[in-house]
Amino acid sequence: MTLSQADVHEAPPAAAPDSPPPARPSRGSDGTRPIWPAVTAAVLLLIALAALSLSVGAGEVGPGRVLDYLLNHDGARADSRLALVVGDLRMPRTVTALLVGAALGVAGAQLQSVTRNPLAETGLLGVNAGASLGVVVGIALLGVQTSFGYLAFAFGGAVLASTVVLLVASTRGGGSPMRLVLAGSAVAAIFRGLTDVLIVNSPEAYERYRVWVLGSLAGVEGWTTLRQLAPVLGAGFLLAALTTRPLTALALGDDLARGLGHRPGATRAAVAFAVTLLTASAVALAGPVAFLGLLSGFLARTIAGPRVGRLTLLAALFGAAVLTGADVLARVVARPFEAPVSVIVALIGAPALIAIVRSKRSAALAIGDQAESTPPARSGEPAPPRPDVTLRYGAWSLLLPHRALLASLGLTAALLAAVVVAAHAGQSELGLGRTFQAVFGYGDRLDVLLVQKFRLGRIVAGLAAGAALGLAGCLTQTLARNRLATPELLGVNDGATAAVLISASTAGTFGAWWAGPLGALVAVLVVTLASGGLGARGYRVLVVGLAMSALASSIIQVAMARRSLNSAGSLYIWTNGSLNGRDFAVATPVLIGLSVLVPLALVVARRLAVLRFDDSVASALGVDPGRVRLACLLLAVALAGLAVGVCGPVGFVALAAPVIAGRLAGPARVPVLGSALTGALLVVLADTLGRVLFAGVEIPVGIVTTVLGGPFLLWVLLGRKGSPA
Repeated sequence: MTLSQADVHEAPPAAAPDSPPPARPSRGSDGTRPIWPAVTAAVLLLIALAALSLSVGAGEVGPGRVLDYLLNHDGARADSRLALVVGDLRMPRTVTALLVGAALGVAGAQLQSVTRNPLAETGLLGVNAGASLGVVVGIALLGVQTSFGYLAFAFGGAVLASTVVLLVASTRGGGSPMRLVLAGSAVAAIFRGLTDVLIVNSPEAYERYRVWVLGSLAGVEGWTTLRQLAPVLGAGFLLAALTTRPLTALALGDDLARGLGHRPGATRAAVAFAVTLLTASAVALAGPVAFLGLLSGFLARTIAGPRVGRLTLLAALFGAAVLTGADVLARVVARPFEAPVSVIVALIGAPALIAIVRSKRSAALAIGDQAESTPPARSGEPAPPRPDVTLRYGAWSLLLPHRALLASLGLTAALLAAVVVAAHAGQSELGLGRTFQAVFGYGDRLDVLLVQKFRLGRIVAGLAAGAALGLAGCLTQTLARNRLATPELLGVNDGATAAVLISASTAGTFGAWWAGPLGALVAVLVVTLASGGLGARGYRVLVVGLAMSALASSIIQVAMARRSLNSAGSLYIWTNGSLNGRDFAVATPVLIGLSVLVPLALVVARRLAVLRFDDSVASALGVDPGRVRLACLLLAVALAGLAVGVCGPVGFVALAAPVIAGRLAGPARVPVLGSALTGALLVVLADTLGRVLFAGVEIPVGIVTTVLGGPFLLWVLLGRKGSPA
């Protein structure tokens, strides 16, 4: 292992031979701080929360009567009402909260350790998306209405999703951390898209799904459900305990782990299977309680450090404590109703996570710094680039990269063809010749109205939004040095979506172009201020962005759940991304913004490419990293906000467009122009397909990009040998 610069700076000076050793704080035998005080405090907190959970509820049964029942004082268990409230309702619910919280905490800690990423969360393996798809399939296709039916389909969908992820991740790559992350993201996107397809065509399924997706322990009645899943939970906990030692060796690197007698591929598969069992059981019991796995792992890492065994133990205790406390608050904050437990978890966890990441004592900082300072790895030696094309005119010259130029020309040609197809395609039969005549204002009046008023305006809006999303994704990924980084990580999409929904509820100006950028700017300002500024700790912004996104998305889901079915259904379609009703008036502000922002992005791109190296190297080359980061962040926020204002938060485009453009243009360039062209192409093609795929039914563009984009991302990133890093 290499000694980091921080370790060198913190090393004490050597003592003289005759001088006594300096006093040191009490530490364990391995040099780390003892965690038993934290474990003891967490156990005491759990006991107090469990007692509070048993004492709080809708019934008038106080702590004294609960204690009488537990101790069977004066034959209290013979009281049928007391036995119903405490024995059949509160005790199963409390035990379920403890086990589900511990399961999500262990799953989060294991996943963060195996991926070597403190920001990994349990939805990374597609478990939550698979469970959601299972529930929707049961509701929409089979008419399932019982809690047990939801449980069975949620568990089956979660296991199916994680199995697909494991199979894809282990193909031709040995299941490396990056391959596991990419496979999980792509499969989760596919499953979410399929879920949205079923919900869009079934209002009844959406009505039940929008309540289930918020997560709740209110449906836990009796011990039956918990008994059914107890063996699965036990197997998950046992497997997680058995993988502790191999995971510790894996943290030293694959080569050292093999030298110690471990098999990295088998270890990652075992951890993924344990995470699947734990998360699937938790989702089946309480719904998709997001953010808890991330929060528990981060809290535990702050205290225990990277030691896997200690980290897993503390994560289990923290997860159980947070979920039990959130469940108690869910029962009392909105009496006589219950608040969604996922919202309470986000309200508790977001400030806690922000406080931890701003603390100098956070043990997770070392991982964040290491990830930031390490340039992206590449598999194999790149092929020597072809000579660039140089255009000269007197004293002026322009350097055109050969491969990037060919890629841009090819994307432009493909985009023109996609525009022609989009103008021609539709539910009405319109020949290609009549389409061209209508584009230029000739021919039948109805044809001109159909093409120019409805189709062309929608196409231009899709081109503008797609180009903005692709360019925003390119800037964000290059800035974060992470292929999975998108504007969503900064809370941009959630902020813009919330602003548009607020404008629809108050001013009645739904879809106003200014609402998206305004909401995105407010979200980024809040995230930046809460994280203490960009500075050199860019990962702090990502952590705070995740916390704010979890909080904002929970609030949006609650707002959607409380609307009428018709209103919520139409808004749900827009929140998945839709170009329905978009025209030139909506697209014009985005086109004006692009005409200003694209040249600025091209100017910044040259300096942005230097930031792929260390900050010291960039400074030596005359680039100010802080200014470049700030400029890129503002550009990405403005572009993403404009796109959301046009068509809602279209998923996958900001993630996929830079990856595809980078593969076409080569690794030596930041594909700014190619990302914009690719994003526009993806949105236009997806919107066209959504209009013509099913007769009489329109699939929103965001759902199409998600369903079809996931497999393509797998092919692009996982279809070659070696790590796709």
